[in-house]
Amino acid sequence: MTQVAKKKGGLPPIAFILLGLVSLWAIPKLHAYLLGHPSIPGSSSSVQERMSVGEKLLIAANAPPDKQKGVTAFAKEDYTTAVGRFEAALIQRRNDPETLIYLNNARLVGDRQQGDRTLKIAVSVPIGSNLNVTQEMLRGVAQAQDEVNRAGGINGAGLQVEIVNDENNPAIAKQVATALVDDPQVLAVVGHNTSDASLAAASIYQPGQLVMITPTSSANQLAGFGNYIFRTIPTTRFLAEPLAQYAIKTAHKTRIAVCYDSQAPDNITFRDEFTASLLAAGGKLISIDCDLASPGFNPTVSIAQAIRNGAEAVLLTSHVDRLERAIAFARSNQGKLALFSSPSLYTQQTLQSGQSDVSGLTLPVVWHPQRQAASAFTQRATQRWGGKVNWRTATAYDATRAIIEGLKQGRTRSTLQAALRSPGFSAAGAGEVVKFLPSGDRLSHPTLVQVQPTNVGYDFVPINP
Repeated sequence: MTQVAKKKGGLPPIAFILLGLVSLWAIPKLHAYLLGHPSIPGSSSSVQERMSVGEKLLIAANAPPDKQKGVTAFAKEDYTTAVGRFEAALIQRRNDPETLIYLNNARLVGDRQQGDRTLKIAVSVPIGSNLNVTQEMLRGVAQAQDEVNRAGGINGAGLQVEIVNDENNPAIAKQVATALVDDPQVLAVVGHNTSDASLAAASIYQPGQLVMITPTSSANQLAGFGNYIFRTIPTTRFLAEPLAQYAIKTAHKTRIAVCYDSQAPDNITFRDEFTASLLAAGGKLISIDCDLASPGFNPTVSIAQAIRNGAEAVLLTSHVDRLERAIAFARSNQGKLALFSSPSLYTQQTLQSGQSDVSGLTLPVVWHPQRQAASAFTQRATQRWGGKVNWRTATAYDATRAIIEGLKQGRTRSTLQAALRSPGFSAAGAGEVVKFLPSGDRLSHPTLVQVQPTNVGYDFVPINP
């Protein structure tokens, strides 16, 4: 048999044995590699394609030709042309934060006098899964960057921002977090968006000693996660408790059912905190089968069950990338049950798709443009973007402003972390001053808003300004 194999150009027996051993080791490794890196499969180049300071276009939707030409010039290190093209693109689309960030970056790298004085941070957003939320977050970062650079920078150093696309995917969030930790130029990260993405990334940033400030993740698991982890919103309890109090004492709804997304950690946390506050205030939780993440989700059946069990209202809380199911619930509800929610539903999608079906929906937010303390920022934001902004823009702005203030104390990751952890630290924000508790959470007070009809459609209106 050995002789036949040799005559056909085969391998000797020892070679087959070695090949078998290599296969036993390599195939499981390759299988695990492909599972963990489903997109390219997961080379460092695939991660780099998710990151750009201006050399790649990450948001192609509605991009004017000048924006693409600016990116092309940036990639060729023709920064003068890039600046001109980005400026032209902003005239055509003034509300595009990616263009403003790239414009500021092009100005910095094109200025030879800046030298090594440029300070770099990153912002991680869900471009691939939720473009509206991405734009809201990027506007806050872009505005803070533009303001500080126009004012002369951070002790003379310009602020460079790298945009990262994590798609609200925990596995991808870990990959990009690893890349950011490994880049010594990156001093801090604004992000991530959803709590599951932030929790995954925080497990990389904390041991990597890179500051992360999430502007939108509220899951309780982030509280005290580590001394490099911060957020510019309060913990879920401070958001859920006022809503439960309002439901019972003002709306007079004491029998409330819950419909939530079981695949979203912040949804689970919000449900638990709201339920605890509801019961403590004398309310009653009405049991129904309603999971927005379930393949068998049927809003009509869940609503009928809630009414049959005596519910007067429903807490409807959804993952921000799966709002269509929450809106479908509101549409099927047809006003039968009062609706309450978490901040996830504070989006233009809720208003545009929900219309009258979400009228009366009440939820807590950490910032609203009508709050008096936010008026100065609101005016600047309206002028910059040509329209009003929402809480994600404000809290992303606050996260960036906190990093800017911290970098004034020192230009290293460790000095920034120490500054943010200092009991006396504060930074001017979009509304309230930014201060962090020992847990890394923001010291803040929420506002309740309600969807109400206006002369131009429907809007979120403060009900306890």
